[in-house]
Amino acid sequence: MGQIYALLFVSDRALNADDLVDALGLSRGSVSMGLKELQSWNLVRMHHRPGERREYFDTPEDVWAIMRTLVEERKKREIDPTLTVLRELLMQTPTNDGDAHAQTRMAAMHDQIELLTSWYADIQKLETERLVQLLSLGSRIAKALEFKDKLFAIPGGKAKAT
Repeated sequence: MGQIYALLFVSDRALNADDLVDALGLSRGSVSMGLKELQSWNLVRMHHRPGERREYFDTPEDVWAIMRTLVEERKKREIDPTLTVLRELLMQTPTNDGDAHAQTRMAAMHDQIELLTSWYADIQKLETERLVQLLSLGSRIAKALEFKDKLFAIPGGKAKAT
């Protein structure tokens, strides 16, 4: 699947399955399965050309759109189901100390994942230019938070000695 996507990404035109088979040396079945999987991830677009029965595939031009799609699809496939299972398990009453310990650990994991998904929802709303600015800040964000910590006490945190 990775080879198929890479070729579609760097290609200057939409390709059909036969183009992919010829270029990559993969079987027709492998290409077909790879294209279906890439479509299910919303990472490729299918086009028809007038007068042709073949399906042509390409990728979005905007690399930020690709990245956003990839992150959203991973969230849907991996993080959301994990949160569902954690919620179900946390609703159960622990029957012994081992279960109580496990629930405490799962609650911590649940809370952390919820915090990250909430942050992701906020970040996802940003315009691409703003997102680039935010990502470009890098370690300067940590320095700004350290400066803020010197000015204000962190709720629930320990005051740092300077």
